[in-house]
Amino acid sequence: MRSSLLISADQAAAWTEAVRIDVRWTLGGPPKEAEYAAGHLPGAVWLDFDRDVCGPPGPVGGRHPLPDPEALQAVLRTAGLNDGDPVLVYDDGDGMSAARTWWTLRWAGVEDVRVLSGGIGAWTAADLPLETQAPQRPEGGLTVRPGGLPVLDADGAAAWAAEHDLVDVRSPERYRGEFEPVDPVAGHIPGAVNRFLGEDDLGDLDAVRTRYEPLAAPAFYCGSGVGAARSALALTAAGRPTPPLYIGSWSDWTSRDREVARGEES
Repeated sequence: MRSSLLISADQAAAWTEAVRIDVRWTLGGPPKEAEYAAGHLPGAVWLDFDRDVCGPPGPVGGRHPLPDPEALQAVLRTAGLNDGDPVLVYDDGDGMSAARTWWTLRWAGVEDVRVLSGGIGAWTAADLPLETQAPQRPEGGLTVRPGGLPVLDADGAAAWAAEHDLVDVRSPERYRGEFEPVDPVAGHIPGAVNRFLGEDDLGDLDAVRTRYEPLAAPAFYCGSGVGAARSALALTAAGRPTPPLYIGSWSDWTSRDREVARGEES
């Protein structure tokens, strides 16, 4: 088993000791538990991304805040996780919810978490079997230990932008403030640079490495800390240290009436 964070379907099939977690999800869409019930990786447990992986949104904190550690611990124990268990996470294939789940589990102190490259589509394309029965795993004893990865708040993001490279991974139009489909205010954090996550090809880590080589100490944010986790996964898989994330991201920044910049990078 190679150490890569992104593994192929054949490698995932051979990694039988891993706890498999299905986190298929669509932004703003209904939960995909019915799709899980219709077919999932053998032995995979279902986690509702919005409910189980993220905390509930509030007046501040963003649309996908980190979960309460005790609540996350209860979810992961119900899923059968114990301290030291390796974990494989997968989604529909875009890597968004799988990456944020990877990041959250690593933040929570789970050491060995990997992502199925291409998601469930790669699994079925390799003619690997699915099953419809939910596994009956015994209650686990995992202890959540927050702090495994660095997190920024709004003040930390502002300070990072002043001293390092704070990277906004939303589309250029959203970064420039020309278009904002989700949050009430358009624009970006003053001092942030733009690197659209859609150009981070998880299948070409050499290109990812080259793309971020000019940035000595990047930290990432997006709309609500999901796409930023995908960029963090790409950079980590490419061999760089896992960067800090501003988990609250733009949805938190705007809820606090912070200064907004618009236009191209200064």
